[in-house]
Amino acid sequence: MSIHNIPFSILDLAPIVTGSSPAHSFRNTLELAQHADKWGYNRFWLAEHHNMPGIASSATSVVIGYVAAGTEKIRVGSGGIMLPNHAPLVIAEQFGTLESMYPGRIDLGLGRAPGSDQVAARALRRGLGSNGEDFPEQLNELRHYFHPSDESRGVLPRAVPGEGLNVPIWLLGSSGFSAQLAGRHGLPFAFASHFAPDFLLPALKLYRDNFRPSEVLDKPYAMVGLNVIVADSDEAAKFLATSQEQAFLNLIRGRMGQLNPPVDSMDGLWNEQEKMIVQKQLSFTIAGTKATVKDKLNALIEQTGADELIVVSQIYDQAARLRSYELLAEIFNESSAAQ
Repeated sequence: MSIHNIPFSILDLAPIVTGSSPAHSFRNTLELAQHADKWGYNRFWLAEHHNMPGIASSATSVVIGYVAAGTEKIRVGSGGIMLPNHAPLVIAEQFGTLESMYPGRIDLGLGRAPGSDQVAARALRRGLGSNGEDFPEQLNELRHYFHPSDESRGVLPRAVPGEGLNVPIWLLGSSGFSAQLAGRHGLPFAFASHFAPDFLLPALKLYRDNFRPSEVLDKPYAMVGLNVIVADSDEAAKFLATSQEQAFLNLIRGRMGQLNPPVDSMDGLWNEQEKMIVQKQLSFTIAGTKATVKDKLNALIEQTGADELIVVSQIYDQAARLRSYELLAEIFNESSAAQ
């Protein structure tokens, strides 16, 4: 595999930049999705996070509907819905509704983490009694709502809309649990190496080793998440990347905030230990010119055997964010055209 023959997608966190608002964030997200639709990206996913002042996509299904309504061809979905935060019936109905409105364009990516801190997790899950340990059972229940078995009919309620619809389900993860589960069920798998790089290769191996062909897939399909920032010079890209570095620095300090503007140097903001932690977490970050990014992407694809890449670009300035994704689109479009 190489850059010329795999799809590229976008994972958007609907970032709220310093001094801005969720309303402004949503307008920026839609603008990005509309451009991505024209530039040839395959999917546009939104992530469920809670109690985070810098991320606006907490009501993920609602934002997916907003983006799908404003675009034409690109697939829109969740990267992901944190299933233990919800009753599976509710998710089946929500995504059945989305699929009914935007047929053939909706993806349902599922995770089992809270997507938040413990305070928010307790608030979200207090009526569900779930701590994530029953994720396999929740997954089975959710799948039954879309495609009821003879055994479940009359036992479980019907999801209307939802029942009988083909909403592709993905499992997302940053460890081996979801990798093995996705493999055993024959589902596509996406790994969150954009913030948890250490277990990427072992998780992909677990997924492929445990894969069983299903009515969904006859062979494994793995998508790899990574941070990519493209600019007209390596220096400009590294400058833009300092917003993301500040966000992760605040995260390890337990200081949630909005996305800060880039800085000339991080040296005065972190100590050596913090620098090591942030850089390790962001080791699957590629920042540079088109040439730099292309070479590193090809190396990553060769290393992982990824079937698809999904890119996060936490960039403060909307114009620079759009430009980064435009340049990235040029990389894969030019590579495909050259074949």
